[in-house]
Amino acid sequence: MKRSDRLVSLTNYFLENPKQHTSLPYFADLYEAAKSSISEDLVIIDRVLQQEGLGHLQSVAGAAGGVKYIPDFSKGKSNLFIDELCHTLEDPSRILPGGYLYMSDILGDPKMVKQIGRVLAAAFSSLEIDVVMTVATKGIPLAYAVASFLDVPVVIVRRDPKVTEGSSVSINYVSGSSRKIQTMVLPKRSLQDGANVCIVDDFMKAGGTITGMTSLLEEFNANVKAIGVLAEADDEEDERVVENYISLVKIKNVDMKQKQIQVLPGTIVNSN
Repeated sequence: MKRSDRLVSLTNYFLENPKQHTSLPYFADLYEAAKSSISEDLVIIDRVLQQEGLGHLQSVAGAAGGVKYIPDFSKGKSNLFIDELCHTLEDPSRILPGGYLYMSDILGDPKMVKQIGRVLAAAFSSLEIDVVMTVATKGIPLAYAVASFLDVPVVIVRRDPKVTEGSSVSINYVSGSSRKIQTMVLPKRSLQDGANVCIVDDFMKAGGTITGMTSLLEEFNANVKAIGVLAEADDEEDERVVENYISLVKIKNVDMKQKQIQVLPGTIVNSN
């Protein structure tokens, strides 16, 4: 195989297998090339990935030697995407009765969801995460997008138990915005004891749903390593019950009469 062809193939391999350690002998056998040639290829790929702000290749020490791709998203590209997202969400036609904002088109756009997942995953890439968790239903596409970059499985919390998922653990929690008592259910087989979890959701107002998921994880002796949301409501009337989270955007000043919305960059900008 020509070097140019091998570089394309190697790059595709890393993009499809993030955070997986692969030995140099594996690549040498796969491409029938000397390990020295493979090492030179990896230097080129690493340089381009960093130039494009998409991450880097991390060398792994050991007898066999190896490398793994650590996905990332440069601060400049992340901030540019968030600015574009804010502009998109400020469209007055998105205002719904009750002061809510229509976002289903964003959550249904594969390219947009992938970019959101890339930005959130980049913020968590240095953490040891075993699973991404979300609550049904709108957070599901975001959770899968984040999990694809972190190369971990997704666990979905539901409101009602499913017969096909076996025995479950359920808790009652108080919704932060409506103050209503609601139920969360998670199958016992979903998590290993002591798992490190990244919670992902599409929208957070007071944070009652995320607090409920945190309480549910305590029943599994799991550790909440990160919390990421697409959008949060910046409302002074609602007392936030969640701390140490990352949001992409803040929705502020939804004026139904004037048909105006103010959307600002979220906490992720300051965390970069």
